Amino acid sequence: MAAKKTLVFVTGNENKLKEVAQILGEKFPWTLTSKKIDLPEFQGEPDDISREKCKIAAEAVKGPVIVEDTCLCFNALGGLPGPYIKWFLDKLKPEGLPRLLADWDDKSAYALCTFAYSTGNPDDEIKLFRGKTPGVIVGPRGPRTFGWDPCFLPDGFDKTYAELEKETKNEISHRGRALAELKKYFENDVLENGDEPDKKKKRLNED
Repeated sequence: MAAKKTLVFVTGNENKLKEVAQILGEKFPWTLTSKKIDLPEFQGEPDDISREKCKIAAEAVKGPVIVEDTCLCFNALGGLPGPYIKWFLDKLKPEGLPRLLADWDDKSAYALCTFAYSTGNPDDEIKLFRGKTPGVIVGPRGPRTFGWDPCFLPDGFDKTYAELEKETKNEISHRGRALAELKKYFENDVLENGDEPDKKKKRLNED
């Protein structure tokens, strides 16, 4: 049986790495490792940001790589902070996020996660895998070990992301849903002989 190939997840966040590894599980057909790379902070639409980040990460890693881009979008604010939530959180802290909606009746929001995958070959298309979870913004509740989790109450639950059990959060979170799509892609398309998904499709078309 061929050894698993290695997929590099570009992140310096140990909590995020553990969560991604837990969601993908032991049966994920590739070995997941991590590498910290200082990627530029792009501006624009989520898909464009994800592609640009993945392109630069692949050039640095020189092999198969995934990057993640996360948005927290307030409906009353037309989707802001969106991809800039990292900077809003850094300046305002969890207590400040609900204050952005103080003058609005609409507290609804959605969390959007996009994973971008590159084979490492600049000629191959960068694949995107998205997950979205609707909810509302509330005052911080629960542990503050994971960004804005204490402020996000997913629809259908009475606990914030921070208060939920890890297994439950992983099942319904934006990250969990995006990774479910990524996992499905690899499990369906990676052959036992080690062919990468894009190479498999090309080979089948040539047969």
